[in-house]
Amino acid sequence: MKVAFTTSDGTHVDTHFGWAKEIDVYEVNKDGFNFVETLTFEGELEEATHEDKIAPKMAAVSDCTILYVKAIGKPAGNKLIKQGMTIVRAQEYDTVPDILHMLVNSLNGDAPPLLRKALLQENRELAYAHDED
Repeated sequence: MKVAFTTSDGTHVDTHFGWAKEIDVYEVNKDGFNFVETLTFEGELEEATHEDKIAPKMAAVSDCTILYVKAIGKPAGNKLIKQGMTIVRAQEYDTVPDILHMLVNSLNGDAPPLLRKALLQENRELAYAHDED
């Protein structure tokens, strides 16, 4: 599954979704995790209109299962949730590596309730993809 993080330094989940200039994306599975890409957004995001700064980000993370943010506005959050994404507001002490290790451990055992839904959804989608082959 793909997991996205709003981050300014690649380590801390420290950016509001709407103001994020970078979103790091990782692929996570039972065996570990791999960095996929850093999505970069240009311009004066604090001054941009809501749609100008949100729409490109929503499209960019649309294939992610989980999005970790410092904060996210209700309109954007609701749209992403309706698309099936799980959004997690990270605590200030959370780091990207710690979260990634926790996700791998969760895939190999008991997941916290918040993540169980996302993990079950991902497994269901993988089962459907397998059935189509």
